[in-house]
Amino acid sequence: MGTEKVGILLIEGYPLIPFSCVLEALRTANRLSNRELYEWQFYAPNSEPVTSNSGITIPTIPLIDAGNIETLVICAPSDADNFDDKTTLKLLKRFARQGVNLGTASFGSFILARAGLLDHCRSTIHWEHIQLFREFYPHLDVAFTLYEIGEKRFTCSGGTAALDMILKLIENEHGRVLAQEISQYFHHDRIRTDIDYQQMASRLDLAMSAPKLVDVINQMESNIEVPVSLPSIAKRCNLSLRQMERLFHKYRSVTPSQYYLNLRLSHARQLLLNTNRSVIDISIATGFPSPSYFSACFRKYFGNSPRKHRSQVAIERRNQGSVDAK
Repeated sequence: MGTEKVGILLIEGYPLIPFSCVLEALRTANRLSNRELYEWQFYAPNSEPVTSNSGITIPTIPLIDAGNIETLVICAPSDADNFDDKTTLKLLKRFARQGVNLGTASFGSFILARAGLLDHCRSTIHWEHIQLFREFYPHLDVAFTLYEIGEKRFTCSGGTAALDMILKLIENEHGRVLAQEISQYFHHDRIRTDIDYQQMASRLDLAMSAPKLVDVINQMESNIEVPVSLPSIAKRCNLSLRQMERLFHKYRSVTPSQYYLNLRLSHARQLLLNTNRSVIDISIATGFPSPSYFSACFRKYFGNSPRKHRSQVAIERRNQGSVDAK
């Protein structure tokens, strides 16, 4: 596998955080693998300089001069719904016909949608703009997830979710070990998946479309240490068990039991990393019948055992402290 040529298309006013997440992940992939896995070039819609929303200008070349790129990542500002540069849209369509992987690290979903390049795939965008995005493009399948990766398309909700997305793309191409090494290098404890939801978007979505599901989730969050049976939760929320299952299937794409388990595991991880409590105590505090079952569930969800996870994070924190002290 040779070096992948990545283009990063910068639109005037683009945010720096998702841009940096993409760029630094690619750079660190090269560094940690001791190989030139990626090379990149910055592009602009035309020959005019492009400035970020914080006033930083990076040298670019016109997108029309891009040659032989395999992946193009769009970094666009929050007002990308107004972007209507005909030349850029035409070039994006041409890249799509050539089989280029097209995606966005922030609000570029508006641009891909305007070019008609999201019509047959699931996509996402920052929670503040989901309703507007749905109004503009009601035919699209829009999710409240952190990111979506499909065949030749990927979209992102922006911010630090861009790091999770690019790490997942690196994992797909070069393996989970490298992706986890990059994640750990940046003190990013877990590569969030494409079924993780934007927190604010999640609650806004449910408050508008499924308030009963909000009640159920509140019941689960209030009963971590001593989990309540699903039939009991359904009864408290004036739902049948079947109705509750349908709500989770429709709005979270998981079963109620899976959601409840993941919620308890996430709480367990916070206790693991931020307290000195033993694994046994944490397993009890999060409602697991035995430490062995807790460890098995934790390993499946986070990729390693509770003790190993705690140890790895502690080592990373010490190492970073040593670096900062120099």
